[in-house]
Amino acid sequence: LDCTGCGSCQNICPSLKKALVMSDATTQIQEQKENYEFAEKIENDLTVYNENTIKGSQFKECLFKFSGACAGCGETPYIKLATQMFGENMIIANATGCSSIYGGSFPTCPYSQNKNGYGPAWANSLFEDNAEFGFGMQIANTNQKKELISLIDEAINLKSKNKKLFEEWKNTLNNFKENNKVVEKLIPSLEKEISENTKEDLMVVLDKIYARREFLTQKSVWIFGGDGWAYDIGYGGLDHVLASNEDVNILVLDTQVYSNTGGQSSKATPCGASAKFAETGKTTSKKSLALMALNYPNCYVAQVAMGANMMQTLNALKEAEAHKGPSIVVCYSTCINQGIDMSKGMEEMKKAVNSGYWHLFRYNPETQKLTIDSPLEIKDDYIEFTQGERRYKSLMQKMPERAQELLEKAKDDNSKLLEKLILLSKKGE
Repeated sequence: LDCTGCGSCQNICPSLKKALVMSDATTQIQEQKENYEFAEKIENDLTVYNENTIKGSQFKECLFKFSGACAGCGETPYIKLATQMFGENMIIANATGCSSIYGGSFPTCPYSQNKNGYGPAWANSLFEDNAEFGFGMQIANTNQKKELISLIDEAINLKSKNKKLFEEWKNTLNNFKENNKVVEKLIPSLEKEISENTKEDLMVVLDKIYARREFLTQKSVWIFGGDGWAYDIGYGGLDHVLASNEDVNILVLDTQVYSNTGGQSSKATPCGASAKFAETGKTTSKKSLALMALNYPNCYVAQVAMGANMMQTLNALKEAEAHKGPSIVVCYSTCINQGIDMSKGMEEMKKAVNSGYWHLFRYNPETQKLTIDSPLEIKDDYIEFTQGERRYKSLMQKMPERAQELLEKAKDDNSKLLEKLILLSKKGE
């Protein structure tokens, strides 16, 4: 009922005999409504699958449902995957932009919850202060957690009947899955002890713990936003978060243009692209946000493109969340403003990587190693790739000499960026 008809799911379906086929909605609604309701009742045995694989991850419940984004939007698949991986424990600070409009426009919200009532806690901030907004959430959460640990230690010393569960809780603080299981047992057991307890000093402590029970579950704080926020208007705050040592994760949905406000040029717009305020082609180079973030040795940094390498995207999100410090994942996101066939967004991402237009890499502070995940030898022609997108082709048709000159510069920029990445990947060898 909420299908936008983009056809992306059909085009990306890996089955030799297509499991998904586009058909006229009027011929499908009743039958597929019944199928959907049946599918919603199925509970997958997640122990059968490895959750850290492409296939296994997709058996996990998605807690980002029907968003109302543009048909074929390249941003939403990243959010969908993140909620499948961490949704029960996520707190999301969302910058104003496309992701906030399809993320929480009245009267609906696509962020959902599982059968236990757990799901992402989501809030939208301003365009200019979203990094600070999410940073404040993490500081508050950290302080609440410190207070909770202190109270639990006190309860253990006062011979609480929940001593064993309290200790299990402390021992699983770095494991969402196991910690969630402990919390499910701990809260009802805590309620029971409070109702039966007669020791006044212990009662005071247990009441304080129970009042803070929402902080018993581990929180995964994420900051979402587009390139207009991350590269431009909110960059000062984002840089402040990256320079901190707080455990905050940043997801940048890079469409290379101010998508929500009509397609204006941003610092993420590559040289040679036509956009509002750069109708005759942007003359300056694209800002390399990920490369700048590498200046902070305690920061996890990744640049991904789901359609080009799904496993690399999954690994980047997993590693970013696991890193106990600031993390940033910059996601190549196809957009209707780019002038492409939105039913083939994933294929477009693959072409972008194969032509050297976009590079895939991950830097993990734990290993101090930068891994390049895209081809070191460029397979396809950069300029030929750009001519498949209206934002580049239109300038080539109107001003071919200028377009060629700007695109040659952009191609050279990307070649030099890859050279820098290769040098950084060899550092320490």
